[in-house]
Amino acid sequence: MTHSGQPKPLEARKSQSLTGRVRVPGDKSISHRALILGALAVGQTRITGLLEGEDVLNTAGAMRALGAEVERQADKNGASAWLVRGVGTAGFATPEAPLDFGNSGTGCRLVMGAVAGCSISATFDGDASLRSRPMRRILDPLELMGARVTAQSEGGRLPLTVQGARDPLPILYRTPVASAQIKSAVLLAGLSAPGVTTVIESEASRDHTELMLKHFGAQITSQHEGRHGRRIALTGQPELHGADVVVPADPSSAAFPIVAALIAEGSDIVLTDVMTNPLRTGLFTTLREMGASIEESGVRGDAGEPMAQLRVRASKLRGVEVPAERAPSMIDEYLVLAVAAAFAEGTTTMRGLQELRVKESDRLEATAAMLRVNGVRVEISGDDMIVEGRGHVPGGGLVATHMDHRIAMSALVMGCASDAPVRVDDTAFIATSFPDFIPMMGGLGADFA
Repeated sequence: MTHSGQPKPLEARKSQSLTGRVRVPGDKSISHRALILGALAVGQTRITGLLEGEDVLNTAGAMRALGAEVERQADKNGASAWLVRGVGTAGFATPEAPLDFGNSGTGCRLVMGAVAGCSISATFDGDASLRSRPMRRILDPLELMGARVTAQSEGGRLPLTVQGARDPLPILYRTPVASAQIKSAVLLAGLSAPGVTTVIESEASRDHTELMLKHFGAQITSQHEGRHGRRIALTGQPELHGADVVVPADPSSAAFPIVAALIAEGSDIVLTDVMTNPLRTGLFTTLREMGASIEESGVRGDAGEPMAQLRVRASKLRGVEVPAERAPSMIDEYLVLAVAAAFAEGTTTMRGLQELRVKESDRLEATAAMLRVNGVRVEISGDDMIVEGRGHVPGGGLVATHMDHRIAMSALVMGCASDAPVRVDDTAFIATSFPDFIPMMGGLGADFA
C-alpha cells in the first residue's frame, strides 16, 4: 500500500496568456460524503459529477467492501453517473480484507466514523504518506461512543483496526481544533446512536456533512456558538433514503487554474459550476482583497450546496494579512495562495496555519521550501507564514513534493509565470485529487514538459 510507481518529474515554463472555459473535477469532500451516505441509506443514490480520482475511488471500494453496491455507468458521450444501493444505517458488514484508502485522510477518517457505529470490525490502511498521519484525534471521540481500537501502529497510526460499538452512545463533543473530519466522524457514528449526538466547534469548519445528512433525510440542526463557532445536533437512528446528488466543481481544485490565470499576464479564463459555499471560499475572499479580478455569475444550488460560474482575469496583486479565523475555509488552499503572494507586491502574512503540519506532508515547511528554492523570501514564525512578494518569482528550482499532490500542483502553477522554469520531482500523486490537471492546464495554454 505504498507508492510503487516510478516518479514522474515535470517542468513548468513561463506561459503565454491562459485562455479558455473549463470545469474542474467534482468536489472531493462532496464526492466522499455522497458515496458514504449513499451506502448508509436505504434505496438507490445516483451521483453525477463525482470526482474520479484515486482518493474517491478508494472510498467507493471501501463501500463495496462494507456491503454496499456501487456501480459506475457511462453514457455514449462518456459522461458518468454512479449508482449506490445502500445497506441502511449501521448496516455495514465486516470486510474480508483491510480497507485501503491510499493517500486519502478524508475518506479514511470519515469511514472510521461510519464503522464505529456498526458492530463490526474493520482494518484501515493506506500508503506511506497516510500511514504517517495522526488518527488519534478521530479515535478519541469514537472510543467515547463505544468503539474500540483493537490494533494500531505506534502513535495511533495506520494500519489500525476498529471494533465498532455494539450499542453506540450519543455524546456531546467539543472538537479540539476546527476540523470537518473530526466533526463528520462523530456525526456519522452518531447515526447509529439513540438520542442526540452534539458536536461543538469554537471555529466553524466546512459544513458539507450537515448539508448532505439533511439531504438524505436526517434530522440535524446547526446553530451559532460563540463568535465563530457552531453547535451541531444530530438525532440518531434515522432512516436515510437514497437521493440524487450533483457534485459541484471543487473550489480547492479550481484554486490552481485561478491563481495561474491571475499571475500569467493577459490571462482570461472561465470556470463553470464551482462550489461557492462560504465555508469553502476563503481563498476567493483573500484573492479579491489582494486585487484579483474574479467575477461570479449564474449562481444555483444542489443538495444545499451553492455553485457559480467564475471569470478570472490576470491581475496586479498586493500583499495582505490573512486572519487565523479564515483558515478553516481555505486550509487546503494556502499552498497556492503562497504562490499568489510571491507574485504580489508587498508582504502577505498568513496566520494560524498549524493544521497544515498534519496534512499529506508538513505543508507549512514544504510550502516555505518550495518558495525558497525558487528565490522567494519567506519566513515561518510559529504557525504563521510570511511571504515577501516582489511582483515576480525568479524560479529555477527543483521542488520536493513529499508525495503531496497540492505541493506538486502549486509548484507547477508557480512555473506558469516565473522568470525561469520550475521543476517538480514527482507529479504522480496529482492523480489522487485532480487526474486531468496537467492536460487541462495544457489546454488553457500552460507550458508543461
